[in-house]
Amino acid sequence: MEKFNPKDIKLTKYLFFTGKGGVGKTSTACATAVNFADSGKKVLLVSTDPASNLQDVFETELSSHGTPIKGISNLVVANLDPIKSAEEYRESVIAPYRGKMPDVVIKNMEEQLSGSCTIEIAAFNEFSNFLANKELSKKYDYIIFDTAPTGHTLRFLQLPSAWSNFIGQSTHGASCLGQLSGLDSRKEVYKDAMETLSDKTKTTLVLITKPNTTPLIEAERASHELSELGINNQILIVNGILENADDKISTEFKSKQIEALNNVPTTLKKLPTYYLPLRAYNIMGIDNMRGMLDNDKIEDKKISLKNSKLKDLKAVINDLHSSHKRVIFTMGKGGVGKTTIASAIALGLSEKGNKVHLATTDPASHLKFVVDSSLNITFSSIDEKKELKKYQDEVISQAKANGMTGDDLAYIEEDLRSPCTQEIAVFRAFAEIVEKAKDEIVVIDTAPTGHTLLLLDSTQSYHKEVLRTKGIMPESVKNLLPRLMNANETEVVIITLAETTPVYEAMRLAEDLARANIKAKWWIVNNSMLKTNTNNRILKAKASTEAEWINKVDEISNGNFAVVPWTSKEIKGQALKDLIK
Repeated sequence: MEKFNPKDIKLTKYLFFTGKGGVGKTSTACATAVNFADSGKKVLLVSTDPASNLQDVFETELSSHGTPIKGISNLVVANLDPIKSAEEYRESVIAPYRGKMPDVVIKNMEEQLSGSCTIEIAAFNEFSNFLANKELSKKYDYIIFDTAPTGHTLRFLQLPSAWSNFIGQSTHGASCLGQLSGLDSRKEVYKDAMETLSDKTKTTLVLITKPNTTPLIEAERASHELSELGINNQILIVNGILENADDKISTEFKSKQIEALNNVPTTLKKLPTYYLPLRAYNIMGIDNMRGMLDNDKIEDKKISLKNSKLKDLKAVINDLHSSHKRVIFTMGKGGVGKTTIASAIALGLSEKGNKVHLATTDPASHLKFVVDSSLNITFSSIDEKKELKKYQDEVISQAKANGMTGDDLAYIEEDLRSPCTQEIAVFRAFAEIVEKAKDEIVVIDTAPTGHTLLLLDSTQSYHKEVLRTKGIMPESVKNLLPRLMNANETEVVIITLAETTPVYEAMRLAEDLARANIKAKWWIVNNSMLKTNTNNRILKAKASTEAEWINKVDEISNGNFAVVPWTSKEIKGQALKDLIK
């Protein structure tokens, strides 16, 4: 791999940066924009990242219309607010029906339009204004977008014939059906935007990942999805490579990265690939923007921990035991360590004499330690793909039985590819497992979001009202909703990392759960470099930046949080036992 330098690569006018949360999309997009502007090119940078902190990055008050950046000639930055855009869009769709339809139907519509898919659609709605603007195209040499739409969103935009039918054809209550119903007037704009996106002479998709297994798998998934839609002009940037190792921790850290890169998914191996070194500083301020691509400076910016005595995982397990929780979910974005923490909690509770059942969507081979009968743990592994296919087949069969055909059926099929649908399909399987809570503690890896719970709840009410799709909502799910909202019985443990984006994403998850009347008491900051005591100059400096985010978690959780140190070991067997000592 060669080091990423935009000046040395032939790039198109439109650049879309995409990747999992926390991989460095915004930082890389900003550094690229500054790099081009410094070389004399006219650049427009547009962001719709909900966790965006561009105002801090550029130390400038920004708007959705575009603001020139003082000290950087030729650079204009527009910071869109996708949350606000989604709220405005949601109301524009629902307003015509208020007072004309029953409250239960309005509630169902509101929840249909409250998921992450709606936010992404609203964001792309804003993006398209920039993509289709001929004047902007003439004015700027480069137009850079931070946070690209997923393949699921783009496929949705290719199904305009069903946009106006979601009230009449809402036959399954699965995920995000209906979020396009207010976009009928935008068909031509989207058509132009899609053509620009798939034109390799105009657009480059920049996939950002980290040298770790989960982000690499996610990058492959995104690459494949977008390739299927004709967006094939892709490059890959691996962000955060540790270049120099000089102590035990840094050597293990580097070895773990090398192992992940040696097993890069096949699809990604075909892409032009570049790397960026691990930086020891937060990418804030113009100097840091300029230096990200070629400066490994160390910032002497020390923030003290507000809480000097950090709790460990054992404290969380003790509280779950003493409070007699029966159903425990671990929740967080992909790659934060939900499965590891769920396994550790199950082991810790079993060692206290509890009978425990551990359920996960991870392959059962990762949990062989539970086979030891002395641990008093049983386990089950849910096949996400199998459950999703089962649910999709059930809904499609129901839609066909109701006479749905053609484009409307295609719309339903695309809706069933959404993240919400997968969550519901898996959730249905988990619902059966949670029935075990009568006899044992149930620990579940991968929890449903508040949006999913409210969607199931509102859909259930809606179905009572319009008498549709009988049988889609299993009794186990109906029984589960009240149980999950019972704080005396259920606990959600939120897992995050001590970094900007993972913390913001975890905050949104907590807010999402709160809408469903589920409060998450415990937070766990996983993979903390701060607790490793490394002497490597880069890792040590990076560890010091964690204090800000640990303090933030401390504040949000009212002190109910634990910190788990980074380790190079695969956490299973004895290593899992060590984690809870």
